[in-house]
Amino acid sequence: MAAADRPGVNAPPGARRVALTRGQWVGVIVVGVVVLTSVAGLVVLGARALVAVDPVRGFLVDHPGEYALPAGAPVGIPAWLGWQHFFNTFLIVLIIRSGWQVRRQKRPIAFWSPRGEKRRKMSLTVWFHLALDVLWIANGVVYVALLFVSGQWMKIVPTSWEVFPNALAAGLQYATLDWPTHNGWVNYNSLQQLFYFTTVFIAAPAAIVTGARLSMFWPRTADRLNRLLPFDAARRVHVWTMIYFLVFIAVHVALVFATGALRNLNHMYASQDTVNWAGFGIFVASLVVLAAGWIAARPAVLIPIARLFGDVRVVPGSSQGRTR
Repeated sequence: MAAADRPGVNAPPGARRVALTRGQWVGVIVVGVVVLTSVAGLVVLGARALVAVDPVRGFLVDHPGEYALPAGAPVGIPAWLGWQHFFNTFLIVLIIRSGWQVRRQKRPIAFWSPRGEKRRKMSLTVWFHLALDVLWIANGVVYVALLFVSGQWMKIVPTSWEVFPNALAAGLQYATLDWPTHNGWVNYNSLQQLFYFTTVFIAAPAAIVTGARLSMFWPRTADRLNRLLPFDAARRVHVWTMIYFLVFIAVHVALVFATGALRNLNHMYASQDTVNWAGFGIFVASLVVLAAGWIAARPAVLIPIARLFGDVRVVPGSSQGRTR
C-alpha cells in the first residue's frame, strides 16, 4: 500500500489517491475475467498437448498422482475430523474478515484494554481478531494432537519422495481437466497432500508467529527477536499468508463441488463413504451457523463479551456511543 493510501501517513508532495468509479471497477473486473479465462484456456490446451507426448504419457503411467501410504494408515475420515474442519472454517472466515477490518478501519468505535492497564489498549476490532486467533490456535493444537494420536497425519504429511513426481502428475491431470479420480476416503492425491501439509504446518504457524509479532503482547524490548523478525516484514508475511488462505479456500471449495460434491461433503461432514444428501445437509447447516456468526460480529454484541475480559471504552461520537 502506498504512503498516500495509508491513514495517518503524510503523502509526499504531488501524491494523490486514485479512486476508480463504479463503471471503471466494472471494466477492470470484466477485463480481469477475460484475461484469466484466456490464460486458463491456454493452460488447458498446453497441458493436453503435453500429455499427448509419449514420454509424458509414460510418466503419468509410472506416477498416477498418488503413492501408497505406510502400512497401518487409517482408512476413512473420523467424526472428530469433520468437527475440526467446521470449527476451523468458522474461525478462519471470521479471522480473515476481522483482519481485513483492522487494515481498513480508520476510526475505531471502541477500545479494549486489560484490567488495571488502561494505558495498553487496542481497538475492539483488533481485540476480536486476537480473540479469534486464540480460539483458532487452540483448535489447531487439538487438531494436530489428534492427527498424530489417530494416525491421520499419514494422509497429509509426505512419507516418501514419490510425493513430488506424483504431485506433478496430479497437477498435469488437473490442468487437462481430466482430473484425478482418487478416493479421498482412503488417500489424497500427492498435490492435495502437499497443499494440506503446507496449510497446516507452514502457513498456519507463519500466521501465528507474524500475528503475535504485530500484537501489543509482543515484547518490544526483545531486541534480538525484533531484529530476527522486523515489524514491517512480519506485516507483509501476515498479509500474504491471509491471501494464501483465501486462495486455498476458494480452490478447495471449487474442487469439492467439481469432483463429486455429495460424496466429498459426506466425507467431510458426515464421516461416511456414500453418495447421499446427509453431508450436504450438514454443510448447509454449517453455512447457516457461519452466517449467524458473521452477522453477530458487530460492536453491539462484541462489547459486552469484551468487557468480560477487560475494560472497554466506547469512543464518544461513534455510532455505538450515540446509542448509549
